[in-house]
Amino acid sequence: MTQRNLTQRKKAASSSQLIDPETMNINIDLPATVHTAPEDEVALAIDETAVSPGLVDVGLQGTTSISVVATAVPAAVVPEPEEPVISPLPTHDAPPRRDRQRGVPSTGSESASMLTAERLIHTRRRRRPAPEGAWPRLVFNTSLHLVNIGDSRRVRERKAVDARIEKAFEGGTRFVPVLTRKGGVGKTTVTTLLGMALSTVREDRIIAIDANPDRGTLAERIDKPSSSTVRDVVMHAPSISSVTDFTELVSRDATRLDVLASDTDPHLSEAFDEDDYNVVADQVARYYSIALTDCGTGIVHSVMRATLRRADSIVIVSGGSVDEARLASETLTWLESNGYGELVSNAIVAINTATHGTNLVKLDEIEAHFVSRVRAVVKIPYDPQLATGSVVSYRDLKPLTRESARELAALVVDGLPARRDA
Repeated sequence: MTQRNLTQRKKAASSSQLIDPETMNINIDLPATVHTAPEDEVALAIDETAVSPGLVDVGLQGTTSISVVATAVPAAVVPEPEEPVISPLPTHDAPPRRDRQRGVPSTGSESASMLTAERLIHTRRRRRPAPEGAWPRLVFNTSLHLVNIGDSRRVRERKAVDARIEKAFEGGTRFVPVLTRKGGVGKTTVTTLLGMALSTVREDRIIAIDANPDRGTLAERIDKPSSSTVRDVVMHAPSISSVTDFTELVSRDATRLDVLASDTDPHLSEAFDEDDYNVVADQVARYYSIALTDCGTGIVHSVMRATLRRADSIVIVSGGSVDEARLASETLTWLESNGYGELVSNAIVAINTATHGTNLVKLDEIEAHFVSRVRAVVKIPYDPQLATGSVVSYRDLKPLTRESARELAALVVDGLPARRDA
């Protein structure tokens, strides 16, 4: 071995004694990291942030740890919107109508309600409805609808009666009994005519109740009688919850008059008392505007007491004979003596001139007697259809009979209160 090789081995041996691979520790000092953000990143940076940075620690062996602490930002308080204040429209007193027609201007700003058709449209250019009546219609058509002289006198009278019958009611059903102390004078006939006249003109519901304990015949005066009676209403009262349920128990005429029949069995009829009538009347008061009651001759019967307590007005029926007129007058006297004086003063007397002996009696004297005691008197003329005692067809009655029924209806409605508590 040469001297050179020997020298190299000695150096290697000495180096292995100085360096221990298991305990060797090498320390390298790294420079601090410096980061410069590029221009495009700076342009997109957010200046204000809800996150506050914490400490940045640079650990040993070149590792870097960052602690971030988030700070909660309180929610922004949104103020409640204020309610808008609506200023009222200005109101100004407009000049009278005569001043406006003379061209007198208003002192201030007018409201929109002042722009009425009466003010803005020329009277000559305003067209009225076509007139009714033979002569007015002829003039209207001949003049090519340029001349309108209005309805005929008869048509105006008819429309005036219609307006009286159509009187509006507020606050409950109006009850009108039809009664007298004598039978066979035409109470059922008068009740039928009155109900048909009301139903033909009015748009609300009208009903006629047969409360005669002696087996009444009111339901037999209309074309489609029902098999149900007042007894069925009393028995089914708890289950009647609508007008449909109730109308299944009544008969309806072509004039839209509803009729509630009495019991056909005399024993059941006699058992129909004050309590039963109140049950029926309570049901009727839920669905009808006017209720007519065809009463029996027993004026002291308990049903009569319940009927009169609910009455808003009454109709007394008298025949054209002496005894019939006297009994009708005695009925008024009995009512006055028993605390029904207000009903008597507001009553209407219907004189049925189709009874026996009418031709031999001074009807004017009978009428004058009742005029001194009641509000009004109406004469019901003889009509062959009524004399049969069968079904009454209102449109087939004589014109004078229909006019008498309409006048009776108008007088009855005139005496009924338009407004009251239910």
